[in-house]
Amino acid sequence: MSEARASVPSQRLLVEERRRMIVDYVESNGRATVEELATRFGTSSVTIRNDLETLARNSVIARSHGGALPVTQATTNDVPLNIKETRSHPQKLRIGQAAAKLIQDGETIILDSGSTTAEIARQIRQMKFESLTVVTNALNIALELSGLPNIRVMMLGGLLRQTSYSLVGPDAEQALSRLSADRLFLGVDGLDPVVGVTTPDPLEASLNALMIRVSRETIAVFDASKLGQRSLSVITPVQTLHTAITDNSAAPEMVEALRSAGVKVMLV
Repeated sequence: MSEARASVPSQRLLVEERRRMIVDYVESNGRATVEELATRFGTSSVTIRNDLETLARNSVIARSHGGALPVTQATTNDVPLNIKETRSHPQKLRIGQAAAKLIQDGETIILDSGSTTAEIARQIRQMKFESLTVVTNALNIALELSGLPNIRVMMLGGLLRQTSYSLVGPDAEQALSRLSADRLFLGVDGLDPVVGVTTPDPLEASLNALMIRVSRETIAVFDASKLGQRSLSVITPVQTLHTAITDNSAAPEMVEALRSAGVKVMLV
C-alpha cells in the first residue's frame, strides 16, 4: 500500500475536512494534479475538480491545467474567516488544544475573533467545567459555545465585520470596559518583534488593545506563518504579551526574539 493511500482514513472524509487537507497538501508540495489528489483522498476526479473549483472561487488555491497551485496572499489583506480556517488547520488544532489546557475552572476568559481562537472554543466544548465565563466579540465563537452547561457566554455588541464575524466599535468597547478577565486569548494576523502585534482593521485593533488592558494575562495564539508579518493597525508591542503559542515550524530567530522580549513561547 502506498504512503499516500495509507495516510487516508478508512472512513469517508467530510467535505470541509477533505478540502482543508487539499489546501495543506497543495501548499506543502507547491502543486498537485487532480489524479494524485483523487488517489490520495480515495475519491473520484470529478469530486476533486469540484473541490478545486470551490477552493479557487474562495481564493484559497489557484486552478491550473489539470490541478492546482498555492495562492500567496499577504497578511496585510483582510482575509475572510472561512478562508483562514482552511489554512494551516492541523497547526491551529494543536495550538487550540494547548491553549485550552491553560484554562482553569471558574475563570473568566476572553476569546478574540479568529480561526485559531475558534479552535480553542471547539476544545472547550469537549472539556468539563463546573463554571466558566467566556467573553467574546465573535459570533461564530458565541454560537460554538451556546447551550453548554456551566459555561456562561457574554457577547459584546457593536458593528459587525463581515470578513471575521466579529463585533467592533464604540459599543463593543463600552461593554468591555465594564468587565475584567483572567486570561485573554488573542488572535494574531501579524506579529513582528519590532513593530508588535498587528491586525488589518483599526477598530479591531482598538478593541483588542482594550481586551489586553482588562485582562490579567494575555496569550497570543497564531500559526508560524504570522511571525514576521505586519498588518495595517498595531494592537500592542510584543512586550505586553505574557505567552505566545505557535507551531513548531516557527523560525528559531523569531522565537528567540520573542523570548528576549520577555514572552514565554510554547511550540506545539
